[in-house]
Amino acid sequence: MTKIWIIFFAMTLLSSCYYDVEEELYGTLECSTEGMTYSGEVLAIISANCYKCHDAANNFGNITLEGYANLKKYVDNGQLLGAIKRQPGFSPMPKNEPPLLDCDIAKIEQWIADGALNN
Repeated sequence: MTKIWIIFFAMTLLSSCYYDVEEELYGTLECSTEGMTYSGEVLAIISANCYKCHDAANNFGNITLEGYANLKKYVDNGQLLGAIKRQPGFSPMPKNEPPLLDCDIAKIEQWIADGALNN
């Protein structure tokens, strides 16, 4: 009788081992980069990921990204994209943190491609 329970328990455990593929269940998440604006998407991404170290109060590395004019300097010289894309020759940002989501980087890239307007 004990063997039957062990077999039953083992079969129950084995049948409960199932791996779901997230993309099959929910589909791929779309990353819309249409109509990117500084005040809409870009400011939210930068403030959530960069202001901890690079706002007016905490300008580590003498870099302040708070405010459009400050951010635009680093957009124009390529440092912003180089850092968030972790390209060679740039200090990877955010420092000692996981990289920005690919979608967030794509949104910033699109905003820059659209002229990096203060909108």
